Amino acid sequence: MNKLLQVHWAGVAEQDLKDMLLYIAEDSPSNARMVFEKIREKASSLNRLPERGRIVPELQEQGISLYRELIVSPWRIIYRIADKKVYVLSVLDSRQNVEDILLKRLIK
Repeated sequence: MNKLLQVHWAGVAEQDLKDMLLYIAEDSPSNARMVFEKIREKASSLNRLPERGRIVPELQEQGISLYRELIVSPWRIIYRIADKKVYVLSVLDSRQNVEDILLKRLIK
């Protein structure tokens, strides 16, 4: 049996999730709760087979292949595998210009 990896949330990913949920909750608190549960469940499942997520296409085009993503439509959970751990780095709305957001964050 494979050992389960630890899943860690970066502060910016937690803030992404919080901001998104607050926005959704303005119209529907129950929908915000449902989205929260879906995203947390999907992210937590990265402790098993984290390589199943695809390499982030916008970054791969730039020659960056360290970052992967899982989709909980329309949101993208961006993460990296390192040191036998999974780091959730961002939760982004795919309707936004994801490439600009990611490149800005990675440069900082």
